[in-house]
Amino acid sequence: MYKIAFVEDEKNLSSLVEKYLKSEGYEVFLFHDGEDAIPHISEDFSLWILDIMLPGTISGYDLIKNIRKEKPNMPIIFTSARDQEIDKVMGLELGSDDYVAKPYSVRELMLRVKNLLNRTYAMSTKKDSNKEEFNGYEIDYDKRIVTENGVNINLTSKEYDLLLFLLQNKTKAFSRDQILDNVWGMNYFGSDRVVDDLMRRLRQKMPNLSVETIYGFGYRLLV
Repeated sequence: MYKIAFVEDEKNLSSLVEKYLKSEGYEVFLFHDGEDAIPHISEDFSLWILDIMLPGTISGYDLIKNIRKEKPNMPIIFTSARDQEIDKVMGLELGSDDYVAKPYSVRELMLRVKNLLNRTYAMSTKKDSNKEEFNGYEIDYDKRIVTENGVNINLTSKEYDLLLFLLQNKTKAFSRDQILDNVWGMNYFGSDRVVDDLMRRLRQKMPNLSVETIYGFGYRLLV
């Protein structure tokens, strides 16, 4: 059973989302502020849903920073009442895997949760071997771990999903919309700018990947 940590200060909304999550078979742990949530970031959750604006001194941004230190590959969804580009960009910069602007449809949130969990824990690979060497990196497909010279590269869940997609489709050119559909899922409704942000972060962490930018179109992984 997937265990979901949900941080939301709006009591009515949190109760409604909690009810829907439980109806989908998830085990839900509800927190109403950052102070309640932060002692639990090292626990064995499957996914975090974080509201950005929280009462008290610990915001959703603070939580994601601490979660990433403890659990670099933890799937994280941000929510925020402010539908502003800066919130989305900041959330992605800090390593969130998805962003949902309030007011949101609970059914939409359920789809995003389901898709992210499936991509993280149930994504099948096309590899006969559980490991692959590529451009000086070792990719362990079972553990979703990437290392260079024995040193772990701390990729977020979404960064790993993008890497996996590129590795499965070497030399093929993909548009930003195609990458959105394959990495974020068909139900993602945000801007394709997130593709460029995620690709930039992946390049920074894995500069030997040789990802070609096809201007005005998308990207291609070279071999």
